[in-house]
Amino acid sequence: MDDDSLAQVRKRVLAGGAERYHDANAAKGKLFARERIALLVDDGSFVEDGLYANSLADGLPADGVITGIARIDGRDVCVMANDSTVKAGSWGARTVEKIIRIIERAYQTSVPMVYLVDSAGARITDQVDLFPGRRGAGKIFHTQVRASGAIPQVCALFGPSAAGGAYIPAFCDVVAMVEGNASMYLGSDRMVEMVTGEKTTLEAMGGARVHTAESGVGHFLCKTEQEALDVVRSYLSYLPSNWQQQPPSAEAGQPGKVDIAALVPVSERQAFDMRRYIKGIVDEGSFFEIQALWARELTIGFARLNGEVIGVVGNNSMFKGGVLFVDSADKASRFVQLCDAFNVPLLFLSDVPGFMVGSAVEKQGIIRHGAKMITAISEATVPKICVIVRKAYGAGLYAMAGPGFDPDATIALPTAKIAVMGAEAAVNAVYANKIAALGSDEERAAFVAERRAEYERDIDIMRLASELVVDTVIEPADLRGELIRRYAAARGKDRGFSRRRHGVTPV
Repeated sequence: MDDDSLAQVRKRVLAGGAERYHDANAAKGKLFARERIALLVDDGSFVEDGLYANSLADGLPADGVITGIARIDGRDVCVMANDSTVKAGSWGARTVEKIIRIIERAYQTSVPMVYLVDSAGARITDQVDLFPGRRGAGKIFHTQVRASGAIPQVCALFGPSAAGGAYIPAFCDVVAMVEGNASMYLGSDRMVEMVTGEKTTLEAMGGARVHTAESGVGHFLCKTEQEALDVVRSYLSYLPSNWQQQPPSAEAGQPGKVDIAALVPVSERQAFDMRRYIKGIVDEGSFFEIQALWARELTIGFARLNGEVIGVVGNNSMFKGGVLFVDSADKASRFVQLCDAFNVPLLFLSDVPGFMVGSAVEKQGIIRHGAKMITAISEATVPKICVIVRKAYGAGLYAMAGPGFDPDATIALPTAKIAVMGAEAAVNAVYANKIAALGSDEERAAFVAERRAEYERDIDIMRLASELVVDTVIEPADLRGELIRRYAAARGKDRGFSRRRHGVTPV
């Protein structure tokens, strides 16, 4: 070993990059990669692989990435962490090989994979060694895709995730981003200006707020690195270690102190917050909302019901009236697939006017995106229950796992309405010419009121119950108990769906 002892080499590698790079990171509120791992995993549980990768090279300790096995809350996981004190966390050939190996290990041992990302992307000087080959950077993404749905994959993003490296977060189930430091982009601001002429910044183009509120690539906006690490831990607490296991149970709790009956206004024009409604049903403190800032007209997240994990999808009329748009359809599709992959039962809380209409959304492909959402819900074979809280109009009924999509139950509350469209729109659609021909405002008002009353009687929820459209109508106070019993009864259901390899998803 020449003049260096093993202890000296080990000490040098464990220290990471030069002191000035540590100081620069600290000035930005960034922790050393090894500190991040220590804060995340159980004390003394981390076992590192590839510590001496590229150790003969100058200034490349561990080749800029730390990989190994550990435990989080007593459960085995695999971990990858970029060391941004080593050439800004950029990738060399050994970096890529280490990342591939740890994902392969997670997949082979059926344990979750955690990515702690802070990387400037590939080292252009080493591109022939790291980029094109069978064990090149592309193999990272191939391995992630293979593992997707088999094991949970979760990413905390502390700095840049540049160029091709941006796809590591993209292939994860969820991404937590630290505001002010985290960013994802395919081309740097300099490259963008050179190629397109656009003058921008990394923050404006791919910062944490952009991706968690506008693009939907990020899922959690975190103020600190510790908060991002807490998100990783919380996320994993709701999921099994792999697709063959059930989500971990916890001690049963009581619901939050929310009067869900009083929360829902009689008037459809008056909004209410579905997040509060959820908290009035599930165990107190258990609701873990995902993508809270993006496509807010739809609320999604994990929760516990009597100690058991469920996934919740609810329309939120506080935002855009709860109408489904392109982004909210995508948001639902991905979450439903996530829950179905990891055996998490689904609860749909419907208060939906339908999908948005108009030339703008048609050009965005609202039909295609809506079809994607309906496909995901059709293919989901976990127990799923549809609750009509207030309304389910048009294709919105289908998108919220209505009766035609094999829910284990369709439950209606006394406030529920199911129809092709609301009474006001329906009367106008059918009788527009007749209304226009009436002589006075009083006549028109009386005619419209009479037709609306007829329409409301036609779609009365008790009539729909008598026709077996819904399985039961219950009072809000009884909803939680009804859900607990029905999920327990559905726990052993057959998970088969179709004789095929996979469908052709309308992406």
